[in-house]
Amino acid sequence: MNVSQSDQEKKRITVEINKRSYTIVGHEEPHHIRMVSSLVDQKMREIHEANPSLDTAKLAVLTAVNTMNEYMKLKEECTELMNYIEKKEKEDRG
Repeated sequence: MNVSQSDQEKKRITVEINKRSYTIVGHEEPHHIRMVSSLVDQKMREIHEANPSLDTAKLAVLTAVNTMNEYMKLKEECTELMNYIEKKEKEDRG
């Protein structure tokens, strides 16, 4: 069996999210995967505390929606900041 170089570089790590174990396979470092998984677990707990009747699937979807909302806000803030920096650089040059 021939294993490609990209397959060799993949890392496998088991994490716990919402009291369940998941094996994550990817190129990120284990500490990064643990941190991301911990943040997902934390967000799921926060949402579950506010909505204890949610089943796992609904809890996961609500967590994804909340996380994507936060991501979109941060992305917009980053874009605004990059535009501000560009504008300042042009003013300083001109």
